[in-house]
Amino acid sequence: MPRKVVFKEQIHNIQILSPKGKVDSKLGVPKDLNHDKLLDMYRWMLFFRRFDRKALALQRTGRLGTYPSLIGQEATQCGAGFALKKDDWVVPSFREQGVMMVHGVPGSKILAYWGGDERGSEFEEGINSLPICVPVGSQTLHGVGLAMAMAYQKKDAAALIFIGDGGTSEGDFHEACNFAGVYNAPAVIIIQNNHWAISVPRHHQNKASTLAQKAFGYGIPGVQVDGNDVMAMYQVTRDALDRARRGEGPTLIEAITYRMEDHTTADDASKYRPPEELEEWKPKDPLLRLETYLRSQKVLDDALQAKLEEEVDAWVAKEVADRDAMSKPDPLETFRHLYEEIPLHLLEQMAEMQENL
Repeated sequence: MPRKVVFKEQIHNIQILSPKGKVDSKLGVPKDLNHDKLLDMYRWMLFFRRFDRKALALQRTGRLGTYPSLIGQEATQCGAGFALKKDDWVVPSFREQGVMMVHGVPGSKILAYWGGDERGSEFEEGINSLPICVPVGSQTLHGVGLAMAMAYQKKDAAALIFIGDGGTSEGDFHEACNFAGVYNAPAVIIIQNNHWAISVPRHHQNKASTLAQKAFGYGIPGVQVDGNDVMAMYQVTRDALDRARRGEGPTLIEAITYRMEDHTTADDASKYRPPEELEEWKPKDPLLRLETYLRSQKVLDDALQAKLEEEVDAWVAKEVADRDAMSKPDPLETFRHLYEEIPLHLLEQMAEMQENL
């Protein structure tokens, strides 16, 4: 029978599905992940990858600004995203387009944001996600505050907060963990440890043997998980969110994954990352891992694979088309959302701009 994760002051790298697509016989597949759900996870992960490939192409042709690819980190975001309930909130950093889309944010909004259109941060009512947050670490404070607000309102919901390994060196991260621990906030903080804080490797970024162990300084559980294993990522995140909703407090999860692309399109990882390291991680590809398992279970074959790829490519094309169909943004929007009441000097600037439009 699948074993439930026990949250206590003990860290081990939880892995259910090995890089070769084999399930750990002691842990087993989480009981609520049937073949249909696993196939849906695979479809989403394939979509993430094709979406990112398209976004990179759009950036290189001048149709997007700087873009941060999540390629290599699909399982972390898909597993965590599938563990969410509708009333939970996602609190992203800047590489979380995958989990945001799983939780309802249209891909067209993601493309609009990275194309310089702030309307990419405006989501429909009922989509519980904060906007993309580029300042490193600040979103953790927003997320814990959001979690506390839900606790005060006695909502059966939790906040799922994302940060990178480099972001754990920011003061905001420590303040957020401390506050969450002291006030028992219904928050789950996921560190996507992709081994690189831009050009700074993990071993130069932090001397701790794990990032999950930082949790113990705040009196909260810390768990390390194979972030390229979508099954383990789902189980650990699900159990942590359940725990948070029951009022048992926050959890810190370190997801061990890898950034296969540059930090962003403004970066060139070949200048600092050893090529042999990249080669070492290719066989651990989260998409290949789940595909191998599904094929071994006779859930996926070449015909279905081709059909899924065709569906996903059409899905990506629609998101691009929806972004392209957006009207041009109104320059006056720059002024309208800064203050509850626009001060006189900004009203004067608005009037001057309007005359010149």
